[in-house]
This record gives sequence, C-alpha cells and structure tokens, in this order.
Amino acid sequence: MSDHDGVDDFTHAFFALHHGLPRQAPGSDASTRHLLSLCGPLPERPRVLDLGCGPGRSALLLAAEAGAAGAGAEVTAVDLHAPFLDELRAAAAARGLADRVRTVEADMGALPGEGFPDGSFDLVWAEGSAYLLGFDAALARWKPLLAPGGTLVLTECQWSVAQPSEGARAFWDPHCALRTTAGNLAAAQAAGYRVLGVHDLPDSDWDEYYGPLAERVRAVSAAGGPAMARALAATREELDVRARHGHEYGYTGYVLRPVSAGDGDAWPARPETAADTAAVREINLAAFGTPLEADLVDALRADGSWLPGLSYVAQAPDGSVAAHALLTRCEVGGAPALALAPVAADPALQRSGAGSSVVRALLAAARERGESLVLVLGHPAYYPRFGFLPASRFGIRAPFEVPDEAMMALVLDDSRPVPTGTIRYPDPFGV
Repeated sequence: MSDHDGVDDFTHAFFALHHGLPRQAPGSDASTRHLLSLCGPLPERPRVLDLGCGPGRSALLLAAEAGAAGAGAEVTAVDLHAPFLDELRAAAAARGLADRVRTVEADMGALPGEGFPDGSFDLVWAEGSAYLLGFDAALARWKPLLAPGGTLVLTECQWSVAQPSEGARAFWDPHCALRTTAGNLAAAQAAGYRVLGVHDLPDSDWDEYYGPLAERVRAVSAAGGPAMARALAATREELDVRARHGHEYGYTGYVLRPVSAGDGDAWPARPETAADTAAVREINLAAFGTPLEADLVDALRADGSWLPGLSYVAQAPDGSVAAHALLTRCEVGGAPALALAPVAADPALQRSGAGSSVVRALLAAARERGESLVLVLGHPAYYPRFGFLPASRFGIRAPFEVPDEAMMALVLDDSRPVPTGTIRYPDPFGV
C-alpha cells in the first residue's frame, strides 16, 4: 500500500486538517479550571501528566495555575503527533513556561518505563483523549501512575439521553461505544475510584472546538488528493451529526481518586443491628440539632417502606457509632426506587470520612441487592462524589419546590430503563 492511497495518508491528511487549531476536542479554559477546582488541595508544585495533550492548551494552563495558591505545576505532556508537541513547546516558551513543560512523543496507552514509574504523578490529566484507549482501559492503565492521594481527570463523550436515535448511533457506534454518565460512574467505581466531581461541558465548549474546525474545512480544498478528500468528508459528516443530534450526546469531565487500601479501615461500615437503634437516634439528634430526622428514622422503621439491611452505620475505632445512613423504598412514576435520607455523622467526626464511608457502603449494598435507582435531596457539593446527578436530567422531579441542583439521582444499574415522573416518598416523610 503506497503512501498516497493508504491509511497512513488519511491520517496525515487528518492531522494536516487539524494543524494549528487551538483544540483537538471539546473543552475550554473555564472547564479546565473547574475540573482543577474539583481536585481539592494539591501539592505546592504538583507533578502533572497530560496524556494525549495535542497542542497543549490544558498543559499550558496547568503549568501556569495548578498547585497550591496557583503556583503552577511541573507538566509532562505526552502525544504521538510530533507537530502538536512542537506547537506546545513554542507556546510554552512564548509564555515563559518552558522550564515547567516537558514533552514526550509516545503512545499514551503504552508509556515507556523510563520516566513513568508507578506512583510518580500527583495529577493525571486527559481531556478528549481517553476514548482512544477506551474509558475502562484508561482507568486501569493510568491508575498505577498516581502517587498516593493522586487524582485522575478525564473527559469522555457519552450519551445524554436514555434512548439515542438510530441516526446518532449510526455515526457513533462504529467509532466508539458511548455510555451514559451512570454507566461511566459505575465503571469508575468498579475500577476502584471514588468520584470527587462530575462536570458536563457546556455547548460553548463544543463551539470552541468545532468553530475553528468548521472554518478550516471551508478554507481547505480537496485538491490535496484522495486522502484529504476523505478527511474533509469525514469531518463534514461529524459536524453535520453534531448539528442534527447534538442534544443526544455530550462531553463530561470526571474527577476521580483511587480508593486506597486504608480508606475504609478507619470507619468500617455495616448494617445496623437492634443494638444500634439508640445510638442511631443519638447520632441524628446530634447531627441535626432537632428531633425531626431522628423521629423520621423511628417512623420509617415501623413503615412498610423500611428495607431490612439498608440502614447502615460506620464504626469509630472504639466501636461506637460514628455515622448513619438510610435507604427506604420510594417510587418514581409508580416504579420502585430508593430514597437516601437521612445521612448523619457525629458532629465531632464531620469531615473525617465517616459519613462518606457509610454512604459508599450503603450504596454498594443496594447495588448488590439489584436496586437500580437512588434519590437524594441534599447538598449539591457533597453527593456528586458518589455519582449523584441532578434528577431533572432523567426526567425525575420532586413533589415540592426545590432547587434543581439539590434534587439528585444515582443510577445503580444502567441496563434498566430509568423511570420518569414525580417522586412519591413514604408517608413518614409527610410530603
């Protein structure tokens, strides 16, 4: 196969079409900064690995702004396409960041052993590139690279509707097996990560990528030969599919941290026993400062919505109850679901991980029982770490007025249809 009519020529034409564009996937500086903010505290000068960096828009921002007090990071930027790395080095030099950005021409799925030992990066970053390996493979291959307490950030294209149209599937299925947010969250948790944050990229992030690309397509002539003609046709098709079916799919960023071997040891969680009843009441009284939640738990115990084995406690090192979380039966549009409420931790132990430990264990127990959907009304900065998303995204609404971001849903089983409609809580909730 000659260089002029082979696959290599098409790849060359594709890269030529994309050369000099600011982005190689949907994204924006604002989204990069938001994803960075979800990572939590970082070392003063974190070691960052940017995989599939392209021309390096994210690498440059991380080199300048990541780290404690925005001190910047030491970034190792990896890509197989040498001209992208040339662009990045030139941009880094122009911004005075040449000493903070190291470029490596390599396959991000098979990194060379030298320079990439296990545990050598505080932050592994991959905007718009994980699909080249596959989401699950990326989670597995990149996890060992993280130092203790390190964080993986990646963005992934995925379905935003439960039933994509045939037209959307006809384009995407041959390229990439897209999943939903719920499917990717389940995969991340199964791979041993906890979710620090989820961010849906806005439509404007697609415009930042497709706007310059569309202008390039209009400016480039197919006279470059058969390979360029194919590259132009493929790109026009991609732009057209986005225009017709863009409401059916989108890009989402995931901020993930491996669950370390000791994460659950300090606060082992288990189903409550009869001996825990008084302690559970005391925890709820202490956590909320009123008897409402404690009385709710007692009322739910006597209600038909109570599910034995789905009331969990986390134990303190001395064996006392440190936190409590409860799931009871509710309905969405007449279909069975679970309500997570209340969740309480000893005020003296808040921010210790006890509450998170009991919630993770409880959700895992529900998944093992074959439950498919959990609803929670809670703080929008807390529950997304477990995979919860705004319930409105699934067509689920509360039976009372509530801020959209506070009513959240977690799909435990992505293979089953998600019911839509209004939540019907058990009678003890009084709504």
